[in-house]
Amino acid sequence: MGELYIAHEYSIAAVQLILAMLGMGATLTGRDFQDIARAPRPITAGMAVQLLMVPLLALLFISWPGVTAGVAVGIALIAAIPGGTVSNIFTYLARGDIALSISITTLTTVACLVTTPLILDLLIGQHLPADFVMPRLGIVLEIGCTLLLPLLIGMLFLRYYPRQAPAFSLWCIRGSLLGVLLIVVGSLLAGRFDPAAFGAGNVLLVVLFSVALAVAGWLVPRLTGMNRSKATAIELEVVVRNINLGVLLKVSIFPAADPVLAPIGNLALLTLLLYGGLQLLIGAALIRLRRKGNAAPAASAGDAG
Repeated sequence: MGELYIAHEYSIAAVQLILAMLGMGATLTGRDFQDIARAPRPITAGMAVQLLMVPLLALLFISWPGVTAGVAVGIALIAAIPGGTVSNIFTYLARGDIALSISITTLTTVACLVTTPLILDLLIGQHLPADFVMPRLGIVLEIGCTLLLPLLIGMLFLRYYPRQAPAFSLWCIRGSLLGVLLIVVGSLLAGRFDPAAFGAGNVLLVVLFSVALAVAGWLVPRLTGMNRSKATAIELEVVVRNINLGVLLKVSIFPAADPVLAPIGNLALLTLLLYGGLQLLIGAALIRLRRKGNAAPAASAGDAG
């Protein structure tokens, strides 16, 4: 029953991602990405936080005394997956640098084909099945069908229908947010998250991990002197992970049908769902805070930060 619902949830997630990227694309031009290429410091910093600092923080929390195998696996999956396109939506709503956010999402998603197995082996190699194989084809299809193609279509819509593009983008974003809401509500109704069964100690550990990621995302861009819109993009990119990809990996590595691996997988799934809820709360708080400081939606990346 649980795995069947996951398959249904993933279909909703795919539609949500497509709508998100259509809406984002309708606010961007090729020049936005050219500006990022000319001033690579922000994207380099964002990639460094994602691929180095986040796994190191995960290692610190996994090494905490008494952490169960399932929770350790869940935290490792969160650290090993890239930021999701929900971070692009949140960056848009927070008036951050959308082109930078999408660029980091795309590059870290491509990089995860190599980095995710390495990070998982480093953090939880003792818990991985001997025959674990990274689902590369699924990730490549996700990148192409739910990220790059809709983004291109949205950008073409802006080019050929500039007057209709703002309304098109708005409704796509609203549809995407509805998809996120359906995923969260569906997870709760399916009974896949029971805080009492999960344990207060595990809940606290995941909460502290989410706060640590938020602090890392806030600290690095400010230490490197970036402007507010770029700092906002990196901050949200670090906090908002691609939990749908994490669920896909959990199903692949720890299938519910395997009586030996299922108990670890169940706790890992609860960890992913808990973090997914926390990242939405943290993201909403950051949107509220950052909208006051960022003057307008930063579709243009003219300031190198």
